[in-house]
Amino acid sequence: MTGMTGRPRRAGFTARGRGFLAAGAVLAVAGVVLGFEDIVRVGVLLVALALLALVFARRPAAQLTVQRTVSPETVMPDQRAQVDVTFRNTGRRASALYLAEERVDYVLGDRPRFVLPRTDPGGSREVSYTVRSHLRGRYPLGPVTLHQRDPFGLTSCTRSIDGVGEVLVLPRIVPLGSSHPPGAGLGSEGETPQMVALHGEEDVSIRGYHDGDDLRKVHWPATAHRGELMVRQEDRPARRSATIVLDSRESGHRGSGAGSSFEWAVSATASIVIRLEELGYQLHLATRESMVTHTVEGARDAGQLVHDLASAEVGADLEFGQLISHAHELVRFGGLVTAIVTAHDDSVIGDLAAMRQAGSAALGFVLDTDTFAGAGPSPQARAVRDQLAHAGWRVVLVDARTSIPQAWATVSNRALVQVGAL
Repeated sequence: MTGMTGRPRRAGFTARGRGFLAAGAVLAVAGVVLGFEDIVRVGVLLVALALLALVFARRPAAQLTVQRTVSPETVMPDQRAQVDVTFRNTGRRASALYLAEERVDYVLGDRPRFVLPRTDPGGSREVSYTVRSHLRGRYPLGPVTLHQRDPFGLTSCTRSIDGVGEVLVLPRIVPLGSSHPPGAGLGSEGETPQMVALHGEEDVSIRGYHDGDDLRKVHWPATAHRGELMVRQEDRPARRSATIVLDSRESGHRGSGAGSSFEWAVSATASIVIRLEELGYQLHLATRESMVTHTVEGARDAGQLVHDLASAEVGADLEFGQLISHAHELVRFGGLVTAIVTAHDDSVIGDLAAMRQAGSAALGFVLDTDTFAGAGPSPQARAVRDQLAHAGWRVVLVDARTSIPQAWATVSNRALVQVGAL
């Protein structure tokens, strides 16, 4: 991460310098009035010294550039990162002695301050500092501000070196154990389509027969081989698909900081993304950011999705309804649906419930956000849970005391029969 050369610097008198000017002017005037030439000389000397210091401070400065290297490039909350800052003198004159101050977000801690020694033309100086954040996000580093004073402390000079770096703090990811959602998440909830080749045929995608399947798609060689009725599934990929929907309505979330309902939702989304990739799912993430950048339609790997979640923010209520409309296109051919939602408005829950396709699994995490603000349980959250459960979703009600592994273990419990009882 590289910075540009510095902006023009600003030089002015310090309190001491203004005192010298005032004292010199008073002495000069008093000496003239009283007729004491020695006092006039002292006054002129003080004024001249201050003015010469100002001229010296405003002389052309050396050309400096800055380069930052963050190690590691991405960190988790409460993990330290080291920032190495390298200053290079690209000009023809040596730089002065500076007191440097790096501008950083308050979440990362106090602004680092360090002394930048004199640097000859073509030379470089390197300083390091550490940062740590307890909240996810993208945090800028810089620009660097350089402060200089003359030897008498009469003037101060400030210049800024353009260019910023970045510290990327990923959402907190928690392991979800060995449990996994029921079914394959594509077309059938019972098993994953398989690719087989029998008697010299090309590979085809097959699965077990279900009531209502077209008998013309029965794959007789596979049926004879397996001893059960098997059908072709030529219009669907063999890899399982999953769509994860994140409710980011600002009016629906409660709490602040790392203990807010939105941070719980983002952390849960990131953890589920990692777990589903481990299980071989093709991932689609539906958030307000992905809708704005038009990437909600494309499948992406878990690492990219977690990076995107680092900068997830709350938004307007209207955006969530639009997001569900976009997400419907992703699941029109089936696939696992996972949604982390609030109970703010029931009007869009019906559209969300309809995302579950026949034969596919759907997992719902309904956040009782009032509990994240210290209030009691919300009847509206239970109503949303029941509405999704009646649509065939596996649903869990999440309050401020519910951990992400607990919630995941509940909705992925394969022995669960009464989904509405969660």
